[in-house]
Amino acid sequence: MHEQFGDVKVTVSDNYVAVCEINRAPNNFFDQVLIRDLADAFAAIDKNPSARAIVLCSDGKHFCAGANFSSADRNSEGPRDPEAPNPLYTEAVRLFRNQTPVIAAVQGAAVGGGFGLAVMADFRVVSADTRMTANFVKLGFTPGFGLTHTLSRIIGHQKANLLFFTGRRITGETAYEWGLADLLVSNEVLRDSAIELAAEIAENAPLAVVSLREQVRGELADAVKRTTDVEGKAQFILQQTNDHKEGIRAVAERRAGNFTGT
Repeated sequence: MHEQFGDVKVTVSDNYVAVCEINRAPNNFFDQVLIRDLADAFAAIDKNPSARAIVLCSDGKHFCAGANFSSADRNSEGPRDPEAPNPLYTEAVRLFRNQTPVIAAVQGAAVGGGFGLAVMADFRVVSADTRMTANFVKLGFTPGFGLTHTLSRIIGHQKANLLFFTGRRITGETAYEWGLADLLVSNEVLRDSAIELAAEIAENAPLAVVSLREQVRGELADAVKRTTDVEGKAQFILQQTNDHKEGIRAVAERRAGNFTGT
């Protein structure tokens, strides 16, 4: 079965695995529209009895190289109440409310919110070519996509803070060593390995798997909602600064930012 949700393609196979592929190659930059389409795809998969596990993957070189700062929906938003929830994060929270286990096949770069998208999954499969970074401070603002809550749940507060405060990039090997990735494989078999893991989960009793997932994730979606409310407000304020404008230029030009604190 094939189904299309904007730039997201869903293919459900005979082994109860739904391959959910982002089609914005090569970099798969995200915006509100993409996250909404992805959330719609997850919601449809939850209702499909032929799908018991999801492989979240991307066509192209990178899993998700971050936010599309030139996106039409971003630039046409106009003035927004900083106290109001960010519409992007409203859609992101929907991803955390899905019922079906998610395995992310993370090739290439997972940057910023794209890193948050990978961390949203229950499991991650990486290769030596995988690169992960929460580089928000290099862009002149603070983390989002719930990362200030979700990342520390997996690797602990100190390692998460190290990534947040430095904006450093880690390799697939480091992610595996830290417990952020569950499988470290060659890039050539990365997606196949994620599908094999998904199939191993999907062969089990589906009601038990859904119940187990509810128990181990607990109130994660509600916690992410509270977290993104705080993150979104901080990001909105900091994205009005000169440092944010400089951060975007600096990252695009692959140089250190010349920040002034204004």
